[in-house]
Formats: sequence, C-alpha cells, structure tokens
Amino acid sequence: MPIHEPVLNPAFNITRASHIVLTVKDLDLSRDFYREVLGFHETVRDLDTVYLRGMEEGCHHSVVLRKADGAPRCDRIGMRMLTNEDLVRAFDFFSAEGIEVAWVERPYQGQTLHVTDPVGTQLEFCASMPVEPRQNHSYHLYRGGAAQRFDHYQIVCYDVQKAYDFYTKIGFRLTEYVCPGDADDRVWGVWLHRKGNPHDIVFTNGKGPRMHHFGMTVRGGDDLIRAADVAGSLGFGATVERGPGRHGMGGGALFLYFRDPDGHRIELFNAHYQTIDLEPPIRWTLRDPKRTDVWGMPALERWFFEATCFTGQEPQLPSINISPRTLEALIAEGVFRARF
Repeated sequence: MPIHEPVLNPAFNITRASHIVLTVKDLDLSRDFYREVLGFHETVRDLDTVYLRGMEEGCHHSVVLRKADGAPRCDRIGMRMLTNEDLVRAFDFFSAEGIEVAWVERPYQGQTLHVTDPVGTQLEFCASMPVEPRQNHSYHLYRGGAAQRFDHYQIVCYDVQKAYDFYTKIGFRLTEYVCPGDADDRVWGVWLHRKGNPHDIVFTNGKGPRMHHFGMTVRGGDDLIRAADVAGSLGFGATVERGPGRHGMGGGALFLYFRDPDGHRIELFNAHYQTIDLEPPIRWTLRDPKRTDVWGMPALERWFFEATCFTGQEPQLPSINISPRTLEALIAEGVFRARF
C-alpha cells in the first residue's frame, strides 16, 4: 500500500467527526434506548425527530433520530468545519473536482453542505450549531452508559484505496491501516483522523458504502457494564452485540457494541491515544488475532458483515474478496476445543 504524504494545509479546515443522522421506525422506542441505555442527553424533540447529544458536548446535537417508513437508513454522517469561510472553500473545491455538492438548510445548524464522496458516503458539513450547556457535571442526570461525546464512525467501503486517496487529499491523516497479509500490501482498512486521536473516520473493505457503526466515548469500563446492565433490566438485553473487549487497533480501548432497535450499531468505548505529531502509521494484518481484540476473541460474523445502508445509495461488491476471521470460523476449526 502506498503511504501518502499528509496534506498539512488543505483547501479547507475540517475539525472533527461531529454528528450522524439516522432514520428509525419507532421514535419513542429509539429515544428510550438512546437515553436510558446509552445515556444520551435529549436537547429537543419535535413531531418526527429527536436531537441528542453526549453529556459533555456543548453542540446542539451529535445524534439525530428521524422517524421514517421503510428500511432504517443512515441519511448522513456529519463533520464540522472551523468557519463558514471553510465551507465556501469546500464548495468551490468539490465543484472543481466534479464531486456532487449542494447547500442545504438543516434545523439547528448554520450553513450546511451536502457532499457525496467518491465511494458513495453521504456527508454533511457545517461550521456552527447552537451552543448548549454541557452536562458532564450534572451527575444526577447520568443514565445508563452516560455517553460523553461523539468520536468517530466506521464505513464499510467497496474500494478502500479510493477512499484513502480522497480523504488524504482533503487533509485527513493516516494513523493505522490493515493489509490482508505480510506479503500482501493491498489496503483492507484505513484509520483516518483530523482531531488528533486515532480516527475520525474508518474505512474497511466490504459491500458498501454502508455505515458500520459510530462511536461514543464513556468515562471508564464501569460505564460499559452499567449500560449492559440497564439494557438487560429494561428489556434491551438483545441489543448488546459484542464485548466487553479491548481493541488492539486504536490504542487499546475497552469497548462494548450495541445494535439499537432498528439495527444501527453503536460503540461505547473509554480511551484513545494522542496522535498530533507527525509519525508513521501502524501496519496490521487481517489475520492478526489481536487486531480487533487483544484478548483474542474475534467478532461474530454479523459484526463484520451487517451494516446500515445510506439513503439513496446502492451498495457495491468490494474490490478485495478477503474476509476477516470470525468467531464462527474459529469454532468450526476447533480452536476452542484445542485450547480448553
């Protein structure tokens, strides 16, 4: 895999992964799950939409749940830019590149751009939202996992190389990447950042574009256990999909994955390493058992292959036909019988 030189002065300044817009079938049920189990703070609700944010977030919203008929979808993943001038420069840049871009009006956001990236990811950029009081010291309001702030999203992508080329060009820096094997340098996954930790956006090989998950920080491992306990107590136990575990990639975070009532996947996790200085990215191979969990437990097949489609985008088959090792595969191989 060719490693690109980072673009340190891009045409416009994206600051971070900011928010996500999801469609849901039952707004009341979804609201209860996000508030009581994951611990989001509700900013406002109208007839068909709920706006939520993490407990330490000062932005108006980081998760938007919109009631809609049909299969649940991811409408947009959102990123913040530093200023409105950056938005104008971005519009000019994307237009010159022949990339679909449009100004739109969105509630509780300033000027907003809609962009479809070269692999079909539906993006939304804004530079401002109403500022709300941070609730991180309002301990009497903490519920469930007490989600603190929006951190990243992972996208299943049919051409990871194309995504990497594009996002490097607009200023994202590579921290870690995955190749199929020691002697196979094709790129299977890339971890890209703007805000100075391992990733704002991740692209992994697969049928896409689809939204695999979005990640929210929590204070510590106890919050993961409490979220799972509350899920079980309130009848949401089946939403716990994977974990607790400890990632190898991304700095060794403790994690727990949920599927909300519509199947959208959310990760709660507790830590990242800092990556502000210029340094070479870390290379992993797909077969490294400690890549996704240093405790050696691979994920279920559905964790790798199920994801949320984007509104208006038809997923395409991946350019690399190689799959990661799953828990089902290890059981079939008799690995656990041999170990225990």
